[in-house]
Amino acid sequence: MSWQRSVLNNWLTWFEKPAMARAASHDEMRRRFESSARLFFHGPRDVARHWRDLGSGEALWLEPKGADAGQVLLYFHGGGYIFGSPRTHAAMVAALARRAGLRAVLPVYPLAPEAPYPAALDRAEDAYHALVASGVSPQRIIMGGDSAGGGLVLALLARLIQCGADLPAGVFAFSPLTDLTFSGASLQVNARCEAMLPTNRVSEMAEAYLHGTAPTDPQASPLFADFKGAPPTWIAAGDTEILLDDTRRLVPRMKAQGVSVQMHIAHDVPHVWPMFHNTLPEARQTLDQLAGWIRTRLAAAGES
Repeated sequence: MSWQRSVLNNWLTWFEKPAMARAASHDEMRRRFESSARLFFHGPRDVARHWRDLGSGEALWLEPKGADAGQVLLYFHGGGYIFGSPRTHAAMVAALARRAGLRAVLPVYPLAPEAPYPAALDRAEDAYHALVASGVSPQRIIMGGDSAGGGLVLALLARLIQCGADLPAGVFAFSPLTDLTFSGASLQVNARCEAMLPTNRVSEMAEAYLHGTAPTDPQASPLFADFKGAPPTWIAAGDTEILLDDTRRLVPRMKAQGVSVQMHIAHDVPHVWPMFHNTLPEARQTLDQLAGWIRTRLAAAGES
């Protein structure tokens, strides 16, 4: 593993994690994440950015030079359902879109506590249907997300299956939040070695999002959802994350339901480590691997 990983983990542990733990309000978390993203996350310069109405609300479009205009990555940002935006995640998604050779769109979705569940999921579903209505074939769409956005994209997948909609070619998630009951052992086992997420904030974030909804609701906690008939899925998490078990328990459940799932567990990397692609070799390696999977999935879907 790289020396950059060790330096990054120490910096996150000593500065970013305590700052998140002591943030006095959701607004403070939002401002800090937005400013940190502008300072530290930089996407490739040959990827154009445009804000456009997707038909379901505002969205940030990322268009790499020479990308296939008919293939689209629909991406939902993380942030515990209470912070984050397309701007905070644009650099990472641009780097992935450039590698995979397709356009990407990051919809704005409403955040809690101002807009609790199911507002984010409803907007995500509207964004998917709007993208299809614009003329993009579902078989040329890849859906993805990270952290809470990873939970959101998996919840959206379960909802699309439930309502009998045409499904995308594939789905992926980085470090997804899939269990709002927080019953995974990794929440406690990895509490000290987790470099970014403080355990004292997770229940607060969940309560702000759920607003009285049962945390076992499958469309809030996709760990409990039915994925029979889902397209191939790719999920990655780090072995020192408090959310590790959100992946390690979900993947066997999906496989038992007949879903083709690839699980990638990386060693001693921070939560959603591909965000740090500018400095972390492991982040670039993961983006390379995922881009290859995306190209393979779109090619296979185009032949079917």
